[in-house]
Amino acid sequence: MKRAGFYLLLALVALYCLGPFLWQLITSLKPAAELTHLPPLLPAPPTGTHYVAIFEGYPFLRIIANSAIVAAASTLLALAVGSLAAFALAQLRMRGTMVLLTFALGISMFPPIATVSPLYLLIRAAHMRDTLWALIMTYTTFALPLAIWVLTSFFRGIPREIYLAARVDGCTALQAFYKVILPLAAPGLAATGILVFIFAWNEFLYALTFTATTASRTIPVGIALFPGLHEVPWGEIAAASVVVTIPVVVLAFAFQRRIVEGLTAGAVKG
Repeated sequence: MKRAGFYLLLALVALYCLGPFLWQLITSLKPAAELTHLPPLLPAPPTGTHYVAIFEGYPFLRIIANSAIVAAASTLLALAVGSLAAFALAQLRMRGTMVLLTFALGISMFPPIATVSPLYLLIRAAHMRDTLWALIMTYTTFALPLAIWVLTSFFRGIPREIYLAARVDGCTALQAFYKVILPLAAPGLAATGILVFIFAWNEFLYALTFTATTASRTIPVGIALFPGLHEVPWGEIAAASVVVTIPVVVLAFAFQRRIVEGLTAGAVKG
């Protein structure tokens, strides 16, 4: 009975979490005449016209490509810089480590609405508005505190004797980092990379402010601009939401084991 109750509770939690996605999926398969009517709950018959419409009536492939480039580049930059900073804070003997970590965390506490205006002025002065680089640099900056915090916690779980042994064997600090410590930190890098990627993939405010054309527009902004002058294409919006959610779900499942190892690193001491 306890096991049955546990699995029932687990199923209810999963259904609660998946509810919005399932609702979007059902909406995306409904004919236009049924979108604002209940019942029926399920489409009868299901239709794929909304999926065809988002690729024929909108430059959706270009928008997806923009988001993929921005999210991937932001993730790689955040991991490259964040891993170096986290390695120094965790493995090297430095003064003021907690001060630096607190300062990094403080940067992430600023609400986006408080920083979007000065950042817009900087980006416009640098002639970077309506470019992918404007979003990449912004996302990397705001993802770095998260990357540094998570990776510092993970690097601290790696015995420092491993680093010292690499130094005794003739490695420089940088060689010990990328030859010895970095391979051991793969789960932490995977978990951090997924979190940064999802942040960059879903971010809306900066993308709306810093972009003006399809050349650099990302998915959240592209979907927000779907509504027409006299109607809201709920079917197309739902279809687009399903399409852009699938890559993140696939990525999370592909790195599921690494994500769990990274997020639980240091939680249990042997």
